[in-house]
Amino acid sequence: MRPSQATINISNLRLRTFIGFNPEEKDKRQDVVINIEIRYALSEATLNDQVHGALNYKTITKQVIRHVEQGNFLLLEKLVADVLEICSSHRDVVSSRVTIDKPHALRFADSVSLSLEYDTEQAPQLTLMEKAS
Repeated sequence: MRPSQATINISNLRLRTFIGFNPEEKDKRQDVVINIEIRYALSEATLNDQVHGALNYKTITKQVIRHVEQGNFLLLEKLVADVLEICSSHRDVVSSRVTIDKPHALRFADSVSLSLEYDTEQAPQLTLMEKAS
């Protein structure tokens, strides 16, 4: 029996960005911690150790890093939706989940986080951004 799907997990990607709408949040970059799960269909090429059939997690991660570090976001929902769109754009992606933590957002909490999911079977007629919002 051959596997038909694989899951890539990118854990605790630590970046800095402008996130928030309070005056102090607009002037100073804040830490965010990103966790990504991407489930995708395995191709026969991948199972035969051929690189051209693989989902390149390094490319996806570089796109996420560039978008987050160059971005300016008022809401955590927008940031998570953007990262989810990047992670779900490859044609072989079946589902993905993105959770972003904003450490120290609340005085007595370690962090505040938000998760969004994309699943091709739940809403195939919608665009990625419509699915994420």
